[in-house]
Amino acid sequence: MAGWEVTVCVGAAADIRPLRILGATVLDLESSLASLSDVSVWPNGIAVAAKVFETDPRVHQGVLKNIEERSLEVTVWGADCPGELDCRTEGVQHRLSVAAQAFKARALAALAQPVDALEAVEMFRCSETPDHLSADLLPVG
Repeated sequence: MAGWEVTVCVGAAADIRPLRILGATVLDLESSLASLSDVSVWPNGIAVAAKVFETDPRVHQGVLKNIEERSLEVTVWGADCPGELDCRTEGVQHRLSVAAQAFKARALAALAQPVDALEAVEMFRCSETPDHLSADLLPVG
């Protein structure tokens, strides 16, 4: 509804059903990283799980490079923000619409995850960009 076109790069073992429910285009992470020089449409921003940032050196390097160059908005989610990103990002929140909550509940159900504790507000960490934050992310506090 907000006009976002979302592409998600996942590892080979990932269950993509929830991403399809959410309307995302799903690509293989390995193929995507190998063909970065062939990309005809570059993203306006990237979002990465803190766990992937910490465990994949290519993602780690790419995230730090984008933050340092301030070329893309970088958003990180996960229970704990990696210490290396804490001072380079700020806390932001995204309020889910009723429709978004319904789609997220279906996606979680597809993974057999509990949906009874679904929050209306999601918390992230986000880098500053020349345009600062997207309209969907609001500073915390």
